[in-house]
Amino acid sequence: MKFNPIHIIILTIVTSIIGCGEKKGAVEVPSNPTFAQHIAPIMAKNCLPCHRLNGAAPFSLEQFSAVRKRAKTIAKVTLNRYMPPWPADPNYSHFVGEKVLTDLQIATIQRWVEQGAPEGGSNYTYKAPELYRSSIRKPDLVIPFDTVVLHEGDLDRFFISKAQVKLDRKRYVSALELVPASMGLIHHANGHLLLYAEGTKSGGQGTVGKIETTKGLNLKSFERLNLISDDGSVPVRVHSAFNYLPGVEGVEYPSGIGGYEVPRDFAAVMNDVHYGPADANTTDKPVLNVFFTDVAPKRATGELMLGTNGVSKIVPPLVVPANKVTKHTTRYTIDADISVLTINPHLHQLGKSFWAFAIKPNGDTIPLIRIKRWNFNWQYFYTFKTMVKIPAGSEIVAIAEFDNTTANPYNPNQPPKTVAERWDYGGASMRASDEMFQFILTYTPYQKGDENISLERKIVKP
Repeated sequence: MKFNPIHIIILTIVTSIIGCGEKKGAVEVPSNPTFAQHIAPIMAKNCLPCHRLNGAAPFSLEQFSAVRKRAKTIAKVTLNRYMPPWPADPNYSHFVGEKVLTDLQIATIQRWVEQGAPEGGSNYTYKAPELYRSSIRKPDLVIPFDTVVLHEGDLDRFFISKAQVKLDRKRYVSALELVPASMGLIHHANGHLLLYAEGTKSGGQGTVGKIETTKGLNLKSFERLNLISDDGSVPVRVHSAFNYLPGVEGVEYPSGIGGYEVPRDFAAVMNDVHYGPADANTTDKPVLNVFFTDVAPKRATGELMLGTNGVSKIVPPLVVPANKVTKHTTRYTIDADISVLTINPHLHQLGKSFWAFAIKPNGDTIPLIRIKRWNFNWQYFYTFKTMVKIPAGSEIVAIAEFDNTTANPYNPNQPPKTVAERWDYGGASMRASDEMFQFILTYTPYQKGDENISLERKIVKP
């Protein structure tokens, strides 16, 4: 038999699977794979959460005709593991919602495309749980923010945006999820909740407003946005209640962990929402998905930030000269046992790789995350499958590489120029063209047995 390149790829993958010690009798690549039987289930789990109507991806793959039209592209991007996007190395650590195809699945896709991408029957239809934009479940409340108008050629624009809410009673919130209307426009958003004492705030559901500023939420912006209580007092602020970065998906923790109690009157405020350069005239109208629970929050979560704006310095300082690849480290020693739920590595466009771990007092290493190929467009909040205990006295270490050469396709400067942290535009490295090196950990104080608590998402069935 004469092998073409596709045959060689499939043979190599199958040989690798068998040679790596899989149990005897492991399933081999189907001889005649079809869409209905073999490909659709792979796509439903790994592709359709984004590539569906109202999903985050730019086009839908819910219909067979759309998949067949892009079959060769699907084969290519899955073979090189460009899709589905999952920057974290699955050989180093594991997280909830991993989108990582097995070698067998990739080989099956290759063979299916090679054989003409047959449908194999039309009895399989992908059915999205609901036509809503959420990676958690159907929201209990959707809070719209004000519309932002962006113009072609705009560079960096920063807003503070508010949305007031009036409920029929106080409620417990288990999760908040910010969803832009136009994916890819928001560089970042940091959100707070403002909680008003009973009877101290007039107005109601749907009252929105925004101001364009780089100064952040202060007393003056409170007044401009009418966020002060009617009696002149400043409402209680829940800091960093929700956040957004490119590629981020919502997170809901098990009952009683994290979350907030909100009164009848509260406001959701994006303390700073940053829109990067626009390549066309467009608009964005973000929404905040709210998820209620009947269970009061029992265990508060905290946030530990290393690096830029955080508790630990960056060594050497974050300056990346033109035409250079540099490596930087930040480290911090904790003084109490913690259980880590979610981590968020954050670099900008010069990012090349990211590696984080903890060193226990006895010298043992706790792997946290390794990203071999940084991609600015996919910056998840990675939630562990079970909580990870880091004992008191452990040192948390993060190491990042930056590529400021022409070999970096995401380099915003051609030719390259020196890039660094900057504090002259409303905060440290607020612009996408500056650089950042952050490692953020969401944690709760450790309790015995935390290692056995599953953080897997609830499965929502159609």
